[in-house]
Amino acid sequence: MDIYNNISKECITWKKAGKKIVFTNGCFDLLHQGHKDLLNASLSFGDILIVGLNSDISVKMLKGEKRPIQSEKLRKKKIIETGAVLRVYIFDDLTPIKLIKIITPDILVKGGDYKLDQIVGAEYVLGYGGEVKIVPLTPGYSTTDQIEKIKRQ
Repeated sequence: MDIYNNISKECITWKKAGKKIVFTNGCFDLLHQGHKDLLNASLSFGDILIVGLNSDISVKMLKGEKRPIQSEKLRKKKIIETGAVLRVYIFDDLTPIKLIKIITPDILVKGGDYKLDQIVGAEYVLGYGGEVKIVPLTPGYSTTDQIEKIKRQ
């Protein structure tokens, strides 16, 4: 629970400094241009971008036993290396709702494969006056498609 206290303290400090906090989440397995475009678009909505990253355990529950392809440590490292993200928090749950409630982002972002009523935390964020943004997907980029392409080689 200490990590949640630290997250909360950081976010309070940033908000007191007038920073706009943006949050997005996902598995980010085999980071590709579509992911990078989502992260860059997300950062453009505010000052600080926080990513909730599904843990290896969480990805297995969501995507099956053969996923993730890359470990949570490597996925976190690659997300940070994009330069768009200030913090990456790994979570074991199926959804990031616990993180969202601790961070209370000004803006919650998801990719264009989601509708507003499918976005975990949207109702919560909108309830306190935050915004929810849906970023269009970058055509031609999908982790599942990348995995299938690798299998065919």
